[in-house]
Amino acid sequence: MHTLSELPYGYGALEPYIDARTMEVHHSKHHQAYVNNLNAALEKYPEWKNKSLEELLTNLNALSEEIRTAVQNNGGGVYNHNFFWQVLKKDVEPSGEILTAINNDFGNFEKFKQEFTEAAKIQFGSGWAWLVLDNAKLEIIKTANQISPITEGKKPLLAIDVWEHAYYLKYQNKRPEYIEAFFNVIDWEKVNEFFTKAQ
Repeated sequence: MHTLSELPYGYGALEPYIDARTMEVHHSKHHQAYVNNLNAALEKYPEWKNKSLEELLTNLNALSEEIRTAVQNNGGGVYNHNFFWQVLKKDVEPSGEILTAINNDFGNFEKFKQEFTEAAKIQFGSGWAWLVLDNAKLEIIKTANQISPITEGKKPLLAIDVWEHAYYLKYQNKRPEYIEAFFNVIDWEKVNEFFTKAQ
């Protein structure tokens, strides 16, 4: 049985960049719905019911066709949001090994920011932009809907949710403004921790 993870901060902790109401609806309604739908999909499959999200999402092809899409969508929704909440914190400067790796793999931080911003902007419809580690190299990727990088064997380090529910109450259709604001709420200490573990 999967449960809704608690946020490690209050709904208003990321103001004014991400507003409290958006965080509350995003977490308590959207994220909760993914949890509920995942549990419902697994209900008739006891052999998969107690598997971790990682086990489910890295073994999608082993699942019954009847639930594969539901697990990819809803299991991905749970995993991606669990990850997303962890990398958010106000006013943390990039530093440490991750900054060195960004400078090495992208040229400098500004170039990384431009590439990440562009990926988030051009993701058509709902989805995510990610910084991942793939074969010891940093890479920026986009995924549609709730597809998770771990399904493709990549290790997520940073993510931005560009589903409209992540920003519409505050930014309406101005996704680029939301993406710009997002750079004020990246917990680079946590990203660095994920990077250290992933190597």
